[in-house]
Amino acid sequence: MRLALTALIALTAAAAAAQDGVVTATEGDAPEEAESQTAEPVGPALLYTRELTDQDLARKFRDDLPSLGSVSIGFADRGRVINAVQMPQDPAWIVERPNLAYATRETVDALTQVFRSVHRRFPDSAPARLSHMGARDGGYLRPHRSHQSGRDADIGLFYRADRIPPRGSVREALMDPARNWALLRALVTETDVQLILVDRRIQAVLQRYALAIGEDARWVGQIFGRIVRHARSHRDHFHVRFYAARSQELGRRIQPLLALGPDQNSSALHVVRSGNTLGQLAARYKTSVVAIRKANHIQGRSVLRLGQHLVIPLRSNCTVCPLPPPLAIPPRLLPPERPSSVAQSWVGGINPDLATAE
Repeated sequence: MRLALTALIALTAAAAAAQDGVVTATEGDAPEEAESQTAEPVGPALLYTRELTDQDLARKFRDDLPSLGSVSIGFADRGRVINAVQMPQDPAWIVERPNLAYATRETVDALTQVFRSVHRRFPDSAPARLSHMGARDGGYLRPHRSHQSGRDADIGLFYRADRIPPRGSVREALMDPARNWALLRALVTETDVQLILVDRRIQAVLQRYALAIGEDARWVGQIFGRIVRHARSHRDHFHVRFYAARSQELGRRIQPLLALGPDQNSSALHVVRSGNTLGQLAARYKTSVVAIRKANHIQGRSVLRLGQHLVIPLRSNCTVCPLPPPLAIPPRLLPPERPSSVAQSWVGGINPDLATAE
């Protein structure tokens, strides 16, 4: 077990170190958050909305949009949400920024499942802390590269004695491995999670803890090889992205209809550059100054800022909007069945000091 543990942590550290040349120090610029440049077709054209014909969908989009439920359009780093759902408050978690706690129904349900799962295992624990999810209509959320299509959430770490350390603290030495592993384990085994971003130093503590309590070494290696990825600017939280099967498929099917309703067609994202004006952008995207002002809550004689992200409501076909490939949710990465002695130790809980930081 010790040799497997050492080898696993060494491999993870080496892989993460190899990425340091391309990872930036601020969360908003983290390239790991991008999705639109790496997406590949993973399924047939239609899986999760078969009961809706194209005619049904067009009618509901035109006449009864709320009946469709949440709709995830585009990608996590180039997208938006229709009919977003707000994450409620609950004894098992705290929503730290309710005005930025909107997402697809699948995302809200997945977070609810995970937080309640951890709360059942640790009923005396402080609630989980949920930070940024997304804006009501999705789109750019400062300072993030992603959080645009209703499938991302930032979850704070659990700390020993529930004492949140000050900025600059060595988080991996102060975090509670038991609760953080329970959180990560629930994400992987109980939800359709797509990826989890967290610093490699946090990963090392969690791997060490998982193996110390008898988790299958091969399965742990698969988690940290496939789902959990290093992001240097994510040392105090998990950045979690979920699949949202129905919402994503609806978004893919609705995207060609967006031109029928200019107020709904706001998938184009423009980063303001030198010389840009509202009139120039309206002409370029074949829309209007009024529509751009409304979509971005621009009032009066507000001056555009270099680097500012603007959502552009389009009136013509959405040719500049990225269209995601067909989606098929992969099977969950479940562990092999445990020996009865190990299973009992998991139910009973393990001393978190078994896996302290190096």
